[in-house]
Amino acid sequence: MSGYVPAARYCVRQLTLTDFRCYGHLRLNLAGGPVVLGGPNGAGKTNILEALSLLVPGRGLRRARLSEIGRQIAGAATDEAVASVAVPWGVAARVETPDGAADLGTGFTVATDGGSERRAVRIDGENERNQAVLARHMSVHWLTPQMDRLFQDGASARRRFLDRLVFGWDPAHAGRVSSYEQAMRQRLKLLRGDRPADPAWLRAQEETMAARGIAVAAARADVVARLAGVAAENWGPFPGAAIAIDGEVDAWLFDSPALEAEDRFRARLSEDRDRDGRLGRTHTGPHLSDLLVRHQPKNEAAARCSTGEQKALLIALVLANARVRAAEDGGVPLLLLDEVAAHLDAKRRDALFDGLLGLGAQAWFAGTDVETFAGLAGAAQFYNVEDAQLIETPTAGT
Repeated sequence: MSGYVPAARYCVRQLTLTDFRCYGHLRLNLAGGPVVLGGPNGAGKTNILEALSLLVPGRGLRRARLSEIGRQIAGAATDEAVASVAVPWGVAARVETPDGAADLGTGFTVATDGGSERRAVRIDGENERNQAVLARHMSVHWLTPQMDRLFQDGASARRRFLDRLVFGWDPAHAGRVSSYEQAMRQRLKLLRGDRPADPAWLRAQEETMAARGIAVAAARADVVARLAGVAAENWGPFPGAAIAIDGEVDAWLFDSPALEAEDRFRARLSEDRDRDGRLGRTHTGPHLSDLLVRHQPKNEAAARCSTGEQKALLIALVLANARVRAAEDGGVPLLLLDEVAAHLDAKRRDALFDGLLGLGAQAWFAGTDVETFAGLAGAAQFYNVEDAQLIETPTAGT
């Protein structure tokens, strides 16, 4: 097994959790290489991965509500009044990026005015108004057991997967997606209101949707084009994946200049006002696009492949992105791999470890059988996790 190779990449050098899930307070000092979290189910391994996933925009790898993440006091669940109270929590990290070091912080403070949930974000000690700014400082991708059905489930999960890849290439993408979705919600609210919608305000929302929506589609298309060549190649025991975007707006953008596609989208939104208002949903836009994936050697849709083949394709896509990032801008993302190694045969497991070490990626692995990570001995930090307590061990199984 080859050793750890430092490279320009995103990594965490210190992680601090406060009242996060099962952790009252936890601080880890990291060397910058891979990290292995081993221990029984329910010990708190995935909670640490979830905390790391909140260093980028979005709802994290569990997609939990902010009010559900705070630590629950033992015995509180028996008291409905206590159990229903949201608990403030925080995640802080000293990170290294291709642009230098940064201190990131995010968390949740209970609103006293009954307002909507909103994440607090701090960058180098300064409060930020929007979580989208995190994408400028951190790039994180993850694979979890719940994603094993990525190719079987609806298109929304694949869009989120693709958008996380895009965030790494284009940090402004997070803000554009948020702006598009907000304008889409406002437009539907106007269309379904008790009074006729203000035409000027309605046009303003559609202008925003058209401009941001085409920009979102263009950013996705750019990343798919960047990855397509490398993703299609077999990489050791991992199969090549043919990838493409499927969607009406995406087809417009492929066939015409961006400004023409934007005009076409704006006109369609105007035409669809009655239907969208009546049915309560927007029938055209990048929020309906899908990421199509095929098993290249078999020329078969990923959804029709075996469970093992689907997992191999998913890993291959994440590795392809990391490889292209390393080659083009050095920004190898932080990788969170929950129970991934346990479901690979020895050949694929060794290829995964060697590939990540060669890229210099800081990969965080979580698993119940630490022996599956023996190939990382000497290159990774190993922690035994049990009852929300972490003990660093020299190697796997010790």
